[in-house]
Amino acid sequence: MKRILVTGGAGFLGSHLCERLLKDGHDVICLDNLFTGRKDNIRHLLDNPYFEFQRHDVTMPIYLEVDEIYNLACPASPVHYQYNPIKTAKTSVLGAMNMLGLAKRTRSRILQASTSEVYGNPTVHPQPESYWGSVNPIGLRSCYDEGKRLAETLFFDYHRQVGVDIRVIRIFNTYGPRMLPNDGRVVSNFIVQALKGEPLTVYGDGTQTRSFCYVDDLIDGMVRMMAQEDTLGPVNIGNPGEFTMLELAEKVIALTGTASKIVHAPLPSDDPAQRKPVIELAKEKLGWQPRVNLEEGLQKTIAYFKQTLKL
Repeated sequence: MKRILVTGGAGFLGSHLCERLLKDGHDVICLDNLFTGRKDNIRHLLDNPYFEFQRHDVTMPIYLEVDEIYNLACPASPVHYQYNPIKTAKTSVLGAMNMLGLAKRTRSRILQASTSEVYGNPTVHPQPESYWGSVNPIGLRSCYDEGKRLAETLFFDYHRQVGVDIRVIRIFNTYGPRMLPNDGRVVSNFIVQALKGEPLTVYGDGTQTRSFCYVDDLIDGMVRMMAQEDTLGPVNIGNPGEFTMLELAEKVIALTGTASKIVHAPLPSDDPAQRKPVIELAKEKLGWQPRVNLEEGLQKTIAYFKQTLKL
């Protein structure tokens, strides 16, 4: 049994990770300031004697004794990270520094949940880990994109300079139960609109592409990354299946049985035209690849939103 700290542990991904670590027999401390995380995501874990929740903001230091740290704390959807961009940047940068300091003191292994957003609006497609990205440093998305890029920098500098045992993954679009209905991400947007009988909003002409990884696959990759000894990263974790926004909208309409139509709206600033991971490194080093296809994952996610929205 390890004592494992999960920052952002009451969020979409964090709550699934806490579940997985408890299932694997570990003692879990969940840290979250509940900006986008929710107690409802972890309510079913609160009676577990090996689970502990602490309301705390990672921009402030904390002193704990732990064996491993998963640093997931940061709002991850444009609606939420653009709400307070200064706070978003602080969460990525100061949060990384505080958790790296804790890892240094406790000699813990620490994993950074980075993002495919470090690739920006890519000029290389699909995106391998060796690609350095094409990021606007002063745009509306920069607080998140550049915050995560600097967090990666800090992780590798702490490793090189003081020997902190790091792991870094780059998470591509992930979806599944416990997504927030108002988080502005395309999967939740489409499903909620379809279930309410509203038009599905496609930004731009809908030919921009994304790759969608079901949450269970993502968490499995994250845990495998923490456990292996072969690479520090960064390692892409995502599903290489690539779909246009129009294709996704049509799948959601078909699976929900809605009569909703598709409407178009202007494309947001710095919205990437393409996003697809190269996952050969994850296959080689982690023995990992996604198993849940988009239709199966969407069905599970639709069932969750039907229940939570009571539709």
